[in-house]
Amino acid sequence: MKSIYGRIERGFEKLTSVATAILGNSIAFIIALCTVVFWLTNKKFYTQDIHSSIGDVILGVTFLSLFIIQKSFVHFAASLHLKVNELVASHEPASNAVINAEEKTEDEITELSKEYDELVAQIRHERKDKSHK
Repeated sequence: MKSIYGRIERGFEKLTSVATAILGNSIAFIIALCTVVFWLTNKKFYTQDIHSSIGDVILGVTFLSLFIIQKSFVHFAASLHLKVNELVASHEPASNAVINAEEKTEDEITELSKEYDELVAQIRHERKDKSHK
């Protein structure tokens, strides 16, 4: 049962990675823009009532916003990961296990998180001992 869940989880992570890459791509935005322009210039669009036309325009803008926001997120996330990787790599005592953490699976990230929680608890315990002496 656990291996089935793990395979499903890995498959879902791959699917989300592919979807994120596609939706954050400039070509996908151009295709979406062409689709919206085609729909809004279609003869059927002009023959419907004003409420439906306004709804279609809002839907088109919302649809295009998805691609713009995703592109912005992909750019921001990539630059943030690059900066964090540089900080980790430049700090000698830092653990290199967190470099490229965005490429790790959810289970690997959970394990790393547990290790860091234990490390924080250990450091707090050591500081508490020093303050009592």
